[in-house]
Amino acid sequence: MKVIRKAKEIQDIATQFKKQNKSIGFVPTMGYLHEGHISLIKAARENDIVIASIFVNPLQFGPNEDYEAYPRDEERDIAKAKEAGVDYLFVPEVTDMYPNEPMVSMKITDRVDVLCGRSRPGHFDGVITVLTKLFHLVQPDRTYFGKKDAQQVAVVDALITELNFPVELVSVPTVREEDGLAKSSRNVRLTKEERANAVHLYQALREGNKLVVNGEKDPSVVISKVKHHIEHHSSGEIDYVEVLSYPALKYIQTIKGRVILAVAVQFKNARLIDNLIIEAEG
Repeated sequence: MKVIRKAKEIQDIATQFKKQNKSIGFVPTMGYLHEGHISLIKAARENDIVIASIFVNPLQFGPNEDYEAYPRDEERDIAKAKEAGVDYLFVPEVTDMYPNEPMVSMKITDRVDVLCGRSRPGHFDGVITVLTKLFHLVQPDRTYFGKKDAQQVAVVDALITELNFPVELVSVPTVREEDGLAKSSRNVRLTKEERANAVHLYQALREGNKLVVNGEKDPSVVISKVKHHIEHHSSGEIDYVEVLSYPALKYIQTIKGRVILAVAVQFKNARLIDNLIIEAEG
C-alpha cells in the first residue's frame, strides 16, 4: 500500500489506471477507522484497484461542532487500511485540498432538511463539495458508503445523479456489534450504563420494522412504538424518530414502497444514529 499526500499525485495515479482500463473502487473516510470502514474497503476489493482517503473535512463542521476534537490516529489508520487491502491511501492536508479561498460554492437543496441534516445546516454542502473534489481526483468507477448514515447515502446519490458523475454508488450494510449496536467511533464515549442502554436503539427499530412487515401503514403508529421503547429502556434523550420515503427523504402520510425508519439519541458525550431501510411491501 502506498500513502499519497498530494492531490495532483493521486490524480495522476488514477489517470494512469483509467488508461489501462482498470476499475477503481473508492472509499472516502474521515479516518479513525473501525469495522464499518473495513467492510467498505473489503467490498471495494471487487475492483482492480482500491483507493481510500482519510480527510477530516473542515467544510462539513458547523460553528458549534469542534473540528479540532474530531478523533484522529493516522498511524493506526494506515495500518488498518493496509491490512484491509487498500492499494493507495490518500491522506491530504487541508491546504492541499483547499489552497485558496473558494471561488465556487456548492449547495444541496433537497434531502437535507430532515434527520441529522435538520440540526446541521451547511453540513451536507461541505460533504458534496469535498466529494466532488475527491471524485475528480480519484476518478472511481464505484464508491462505497455505509447504510448506517443513510441520509449521507441519499445525498451522495443525489450528487452523482444531478452532476452526472460516471460513478456507481454502492451502499454497504451496517456493521453491528454482537448485540446489535451499530459500530461507530462514537461508541467509545459511552459510559458502561449508556453502552448497555444503547442496544435498545436497534431493538426499537426492529419493533418498528415488525409493525410495518405486519401491515401497519400509519407512520405515526410506528414512530410512537419506537419512541416508547427507547424512552423506557434508555437514559438517552431522543433527538428524532422519523419514517420517510427513501432515498427521496420526504414525509409521508402512508407507508408504501421503500422507506427509512431512523433514530438519533443523545447520550451525555455521544450522539448515536441508526436506521433500517424497509420495503413496505415485503
